[in-house]
Amino acid sequence: MRKLQFLLILLLTAGTLLAGCSPNEEADADGEIGGEITVWAHPFTGNGDVEGQMWEEIISAFEEEYDVTVNFEQIPWSNRDQKILTALAANNGPDVFYAIPDQMPQYADAGMLLELDPYLEDYDLDDFVDTALFATQWDGKTYGLPILQEAYTFFYNTEIVEAIGEDPANLPTTWEEFADWAEKAKEKGYYALNYLGGGSMNGTLYPWIWQAGGDVITQDNEVLINSPESVEAFEFVNNMYQKGWIPEDSITAMEQDALWDGGQIMATLGSGITLSNLLSKDVIDFVIAPPLTNREQLTYGTTGMFVVPSNSDNKATAAEFVKFMTNTESQKKFNTLTQYIPTRESAKDIFGDQEFLNQLAGYTQYALPGVIHPIGRDIMLPIQAEVQAMMAGEKSPQEAADAAAEAIKAKLGQ
Repeated sequence: MRKLQFLLILLLTAGTLLAGCSPNEEADADGEIGGEITVWAHPFTGNGDVEGQMWEEIISAFEEEYDVTVNFEQIPWSNRDQKILTALAANNGPDVFYAIPDQMPQYADAGMLLELDPYLEDYDLDDFVDTALFATQWDGKTYGLPILQEAYTFFYNTEIVEAIGEDPANLPTTWEEFADWAEKAKEKGYYALNYLGGGSMNGTLYPWIWQAGGDVITQDNEVLINSPESVEAFEFVNNMYQKGWIPEDSITAMEQDALWDGGQIMATLGSGITLSNLLSKDVIDFVIAPPLTNREQLTYGTTGMFVVPSNSDNKATAAEFVKFMTNTESQKKFNTLTQYIPTRESAKDIFGDQEFLNQLAGYTQYALPGVIHPIGRDIMLPIQAEVQAMMAGEKSPQEAADAAAEAIKAKLGQ
């Protein structure tokens, strides 16, 4: 992350992003669609040939409809930030590229992305899931259109559910109900839940904060991680650890697969990849529950989007490609192959005959994409450190939340 920060600062202070990145440049929304564009995306499956055929079908359809040329390049996930930033700085980057929610606000805030709102004035966005569109917006402006979503929720081991005397068809929906099940699981010698304290805040603290009605930081820089609602989430996480509902290594764990696979954990927080693993192993009988509710019913789920650099030489065509790539037909092709969840309601019928994926697709309406803020990545480690100190008994939940708030303010320069 420090390398990315340094590169961003270097590019901006050196003025190498050229006039195309000036926030004062007006979008040429009425520009003529034609010519040539370059599109960058990452590999989304392990089958390059089949994936290449999917891209060929979508791109050929766009080229035929608009009489343009699309040059497609697949770039690796590793070092993607450095590759994109360096290419844009040299003014030889793509006209369209794939981005995720913690990249978008950094790039947009630095003036590196084209605002798409002028190109969407007569474009119907109602079919998109609201939480997916939220992931594409920074400072009241839209900088991308979403192609895929995930929704994380609890997968329950039905054998353990039955062992604690509960019904797999009647799963917990609230914190209170989950706590009741967690106590029963502990009494029977099971852990209630996995908790990867060494991983991303998106999969640990943040969903509890959102469900409590709290927040981390708003887009107008209001720090809310130590609000009463957010502190309630700190308290719940701490309670889970102190009561033994989650494994002993949860403070720093990066994975607890052996415990789950071994039938020692009642529930695991997972998404589509969890489903794929469970179906391929075919060892654990499971059921999937809706995201929990305290004050709000919310969870985490990333959103993938396509964006246009502000120094693209063919903005109108690039913006049109983003719209085409995220239309219903293209989303069906893309997500049928990749097995991600479409961001358009009209494309979700691709999972009509797949019970579990269809169920997960219904939960994206509750899936927040993380902290949408330029410092969203930067604040994760300081927050993680405070949560770990709390779980280790070194700080109270309030003290940990207050210290996290101070760390966020320091990143903001407040």
